[in-house]
Amino acid sequence: MSFITTLKSLNKNVQLVFGYSFLQSLGRGIWLGNILSAYLYFFAGSSNITLGWTSEATGIAFTAVLFPSGYLADRFRRDILLKISSIFGLIGLIILIMANNLTMIFVSLIFWGMAQGTGRPSLESLFADSLPSGSRSGIYSKIHLIRNGAQSIGPFLNILLFIYFGNDWDLSILRTVMIIGLMISMLSLITLQFFDDDNALTDISEAIELEKVSEEDEPSLSKRRQYIPMILVLSNLIVGAGAGMTIKFFPIFFLEVYSLQPIAVNAILGATSITTGVTAIFAQKLSLKRGRVMMILVVQGIATMCLFALAFYPVIFLLVPIFIARGSLMNAAQPLSRSILMDYVPKKNRGKWNSVESLAWGLFWNSSAVLGGYLIDYISFSFAFTITGVIYLVSLVPLFTLMPLVRSEKPIAEVLQENNQETGDEEIRYTEKEEELIISE
Repeated sequence: MSFITTLKSLNKNVQLVFGYSFLQSLGRGIWLGNILSAYLYFFAGSSNITLGWTSEATGIAFTAVLFPSGYLADRFRRDILLKISSIFGLIGLIILIMANNLTMIFVSLIFWGMAQGTGRPSLESLFADSLPSGSRSGIYSKIHLIRNGAQSIGPFLNILLFIYFGNDWDLSILRTVMIIGLMISMLSLITLQFFDDDNALTDISEAIELEKVSEEDEPSLSKRRQYIPMILVLSNLIVGAGAGMTIKFFPIFFLEVYSLQPIAVNAILGATSITTGVTAIFAQKLSLKRGRVMMILVVQGIATMCLFALAFYPVIFLLVPIFIARGSLMNAAQPLSRSILMDYVPKKNRGKWNSVESLAWGLFWNSSAVLGGYLIDYISFSFAFTITGVIYLVSLVPLFTLMPLVRSEKPIAEVLQENNQETGDEEIRYTEKEEELIISE
């Protein structure tokens, strides 16, 4: 069965998440990563510090609306928040297209942060509400593949654009390329208007019941399992606190240390995104045998070692595979982590928990970018990479306590059969051989 056929058979909210994620990631792959970083770097007079402060503006705006949005998503309707998010996003992108000074750029990024803070808790919650609990990681790894696959297309399109406009870090060329990506991101925001809470699943998507292992073990085990979301989010917050001080500056690292031109940088980032999506699929498959927590520890641990290696400025033919391995392995843990979080958080609280978890990539990530800018300008890229690597190692410590607590996933077919879930006139079934969720009329 083709992917398109399978996609058409999925829950409507899940279909929209796939469509939104593809367009959003494609647009972001063109403008938000290396292009925006380089544009702001040169626009501000080759300042990593200013580049870091632009991230802080996004992070503050993100955080200001994040918790009210999470509360409102749980209290009322998630689809309303998504509609509001799309309006904030469109305003921000329009201002960024028109921006001719730093003030306008900061304002546009503030609106972009508000859009992300308003929409992320609701999007992730509604996505989880539309999938059966206890078997989410397969779908989460597929959406991760779509996001990274689309994000890899962005840099490869950029290569063609730089071939046409000129392979140079010129502000006018960067601005032209960025505007093309911004237009695609606008299309993705329009899809947020079509989500509907009424299409979510019911009891089958609720949090996993804390099963009894035995009469002796059950009380302590159940009590400890209540801490799974807190431990997992704590680890993610620590990761976010380290990631911001390096990730935003990788394009500048390639430019300053290795004197790479735009085409080379986009080729490296595009290859990293492709590898990330594929690696996430393999990590999810292995997690069915080894456990999700174990796979998170393995991939993040290896990725951290790769980051330490980058701090030594390896020669270019070693730099590229090490950089790709670092990015793909670190991000391969995200679908596994999110599937665990959504398995152990009740539907009524998912908006609030997604708000807390989003702090890792909102406030913590963007705030650490400010510190990263100062570390890089006043000390070196190597020092910033090393500090980030140490923070990553710290983030692994809480995860060890989760290994005996997080239960193994069941095949999605078994979950659906147990619940015999029906939605209206539609009956959900699953073909294990194809490993795809099918909803037939």
